[in-house]
Amino acid sequence: MLVGGPGAGKSHLAGVWAAEHDAQLCQGWALTPQAVDDLVRPGAALVVEDGHEIGGNRAAEQGLFHLWNLAGARGALLLITARMVPRDWGVGLPDLRSRLETAAQAVLGPPDDALLPAVLVKLFADRQIQVSPEVVDWLSLRMERDLDLARRLVAAIDRESLADRRAISRRLAAELLDKLTPADA
Repeated sequence: MLVGGPGAGKSHLAGVWAAEHDAQLCQGWALTPQAVDDLVRPGAALVVEDGHEIGGNRAAEQGLFHLWNLAGARGALLLITARMVPRDWGVGLPDLRSRLETAAQAVLGPPDDALLPAVLVKLFADRQIQVSPEVVDWLSLRMERDLDLARRLVAAIDRESLADRRAISRRLAAELLDKLTPADA
């Protein structure tokens, strides 16, 4: 199981794993007991995205429970992504809850001081934007260590700079960081 906040890289890592194992992908909330048999081929692999969304959804909980058991019986590999650890999903099905609690979990934490600036540079590069190291360093020192915030911030900077025909500067970055950061942060 891969656990981490929005933008932490769960889907990216799951995609790499899925490509290596020729795995099918499905959404946790969409699982049903009836659909499971078609999803789990003997010896195959399956990625269940957003597992945390099954909590409180009786059909999805039963679907994941059957999927878990069938994957074990058929020797299939199973990878689940989630934003939080299973004990916080609100799963009502006791047998599923106990299985989820035994799963190996890799928790993807927030980016460190070296990763955050690299991610910002990549996010800008993905948009074909060259930004000065001064702006990246300034942002890295002042923003929360949150990859989802980094993605939203770069998108906002791109939109604002294009809309107003403004150069990407520390001032623009500061304005948008203030807009995207809650007042109590």
